[in-house]
Amino acid sequence: MNTLTTMVWSMSLGAIAAVAVTRLADYAARPNATQLRAVGYHLGVFLLVLVESGMLQQAAHPDPALLHVAQVLAGPACVGVSTLWIQGWLGVARRDWLMCVVLRAAALGLPALGAAALTLPHELQLPAGAAIALAGSALTSWVAFRAWILGDRLALWMAAGCLLTLPAIAGLYAVAMRLGPLGWQAQAAVALAAALCNGLTGAVLWQRERHEWRTRETGSAPALDPVTKVHSSAALVQRMVASQKRRLRTRRPGALLAVTVFEPERIATLAGPAAVNEVWMTLAARLQRQVGVVNPVGRYWDRCFVALVESIASEGALRTLGLRVACALRQPVEVSGRNGEPLRVRVELGVGVVQLRPGHGEPEDVLDTAQRLAQAARGMASRAAITDPLTGESTAVEQARIETRKRRPFVRVARPLPAVHRAAR
Repeated sequence: MNTLTTMVWSMSLGAIAAVAVTRLADYAARPNATQLRAVGYHLGVFLLVLVESGMLQQAAHPDPALLHVAQVLAGPACVGVSTLWIQGWLGVARRDWLMCVVLRAAALGLPALGAAALTLPHELQLPAGAAIALAGSALTSWVAFRAWILGDRLALWMAAGCLLTLPAIAGLYAVAMRLGPLGWQAQAAVALAAALCNGLTGAVLWQRERHEWRTRETGSAPALDPVTKVHSSAALVQRMVASQKRRLRTRRPGALLAVTVFEPERIATLAGPAAVNEVWMTLAARLQRQVGVVNPVGRYWDRCFVALVESIASEGALRTLGLRVACALRQPVEVSGRNGEPLRVRVELGVGVVQLRPGHGEPEDVLDTAQRLAQAARGMASRAAITDPLTGESTAVEQARIETRKRRPFVRVARPLPAVHRAAR
């Protein structure tokens, strides 16, 4: 490496390290698993660039055999860890079974394939490691783009960051394999791609982490309701219209949940009107956590919250979703009494669950159906109701027959012969 290339890669590593240190400081201030995964991701990118660019040889002079093994494994391992982390970031486990299966298979398969590449002839090991890492990055880009199609706004930026990893990984392995006369200009382009993909991905990670932290700490989500800070009714209807347009393209089922609170006057009489506002903020936060930050939550009117779930993994997942939301929201809420003393109050509520299909009715009609189901849920043990697809009646979600029905086996039934055939016989 000459002076120019050393300077180029030092600047790239410095930019990557700056993002990692910033996230590490953020983790120290608010430690949680999401922050830790983000720090691990940035450190993985730093090590990948350090090993493949030749800067490690400049700094430490490692054993050539060990360095070769590290170069083969660095790409598949880094991309594999990234696919494992992106599952939680996209919330694929409860949104789309295909994305979930693909990411889990990639998280396990990419490092294993990288290790298997070490059994190839020596001259093929680095090309194999590069191909595995590039395939994993392309797969992650496709999954992120698919999540954007399904309604995740931040996923498009994540897809762009993943696409930037393709020239970065290809260029890094080209440097490691010493393919052709790579001048400082070409290496500068690769170093810039590595720094940009790390920076863009880090910014998107931080934005969603901030959203989750605000929801966890204050119950707020970016919207317009003055008390709960969730979407107002008008903003919610706009999101529903946009979601239905996407659904016509994706053909993916979704869900709408309406949560209606009954007799809030009882809480106001017991603890004061300020306590009611605390209840609203707590319910909004709990509902947002249950459906995930990728799905919008709104306050349709004073005593009714609505959550729009853009995509569900299966029809049977509606039962789990409805029961989980009802169970979480029915937990006692701690509020401040009239004299500031802590009180625990129980909220009487009902949850209505409506499955959204492509070409579903107008948003107002869907919202009306969900509210009627929430009213009916008040008299049910689980406090969660859905329309039974076989009877059309409101029923508790734990009793509804909402799984996909199996087709009946084809059975040939003997029919009587026509009169002309009977006469001929």
